[in-house]
Amino acid sequence: MAGIYLHIPFCKQRCSYCDFHFSTQYTTYKQALILAMCNEIQLRKTEVIEGIDTIYFGGGTPSLLNKEELGLLLESIHKIGTINTQPEITLEVNPEDCTKQKLNDWLELGFNRLSIGLQSFMDADLQWMNRSHDAKQAIKAVKDARKAGFKTISVDLIYGLPNLKQKDWLDNLKKALALSPDHISAYCLTVEAKTSLSSWVKTGQVIPLEDELQNQQFNDMVLFLAKNGFEQYEISNFAKNGNYAKHNTAYWQGKKYMGIGPSAHSFDGEKRRWNISNNIAYYKNVGLNETWYKEEVLSIQEQWNEFVLTNLRTKWGINKEKALLFGGINKNELVFITKHLKNDLLIETDETFILSTKGKLYADGIASDLFRVNQLN
Repeated sequence: MAGIYLHIPFCKQRCSYCDFHFSTQYTTYKQALILAMCNEIQLRKTEVIEGIDTIYFGGGTPSLLNKEELGLLLESIHKIGTINTQPEITLEVNPEDCTKQKLNDWLELGFNRLSIGLQSFMDADLQWMNRSHDAKQAIKAVKDARKAGFKTISVDLIYGLPNLKQKDWLDNLKKALALSPDHISAYCLTVEAKTSLSSWVKTGQVIPLEDELQNQQFNDMVLFLAKNGFEQYEISNFAKNGNYAKHNTAYWQGKKYMGIGPSAHSFDGEKRRWNISNNIAYYKNVGLNETWYKEEVLSIQEQWNEFVLTNLRTKWGINKEKALLFGGINKNELVFITKHLKNDLLIETDETFILSTKGKLYADGIASDLFRVNQLN
């Protein structure tokens, strides 16, 4: 088992753009849900037949949990399997939760990597996103985390916001670099259904940033971060000195992982599984050992599509030798690959096909060209 992901579905407030599974009304059942997650871990112990390399607490907002609650979940994991040497144990946190006491608690529990959701250093944009922190708290959080002793810190940023000017985006990047993070995740704002942002766009209250300007912000970011020693190892992820996110890298490379908690996904190499996205139904069903998930066995065709979609996003690209496990690259796929090579969207090496900087802007479209649909396995 390469990694274990724990989804903590609690938030103080709803960000305008977020469509992840979470609730802001959870106090009456928080403890019951955490105990159900511990129970799920125990019920799935037979799946952990290899050592555990990574543990990742995501959400939602895991930093809302107290030391005892986080410790209970970690203890449950330690009971079911061996934690390998030098594991990566990540906690997603909001800046306002990074108090001196909590930072020390997290270190004592064994967390060695923080992923801090900064998003922006502009208070107006943070308010528009309905974030629960301001720019000063964002800066203080990273400084305090480093001072507390965290050796690996990742920060999240968002670009492509309505009316976000190029100079303001570059200013955000400069302020982020001034904090000396080891890793930066930067995502383009997308309009997801059932979000406040989606409603604003539909009613004309918000006009999304033009694609051309979003693309320019992406290109500016890639060049700027490269000049400052950050390697783009996945479309939205940049690392300094090889500090890749090991947990997420395992996702992109098709390794096994187990997802715990409501809405969490799992993958064992051939079978995908996902938990129900309902907090109360989840903890009740787990408690009764009734079905709390659905699953599907992926065909060879579907495994190929997963392989293309995830690997193409990374610096490692589509490995030609690994493609042989799926029957190799067929004639139809070769036609598309040849076209994308000609248009400078793909780069070919002896071992792989990888996206060019230009190609990264069209990653999903290029991947879909290579998908296998209605083919025999």
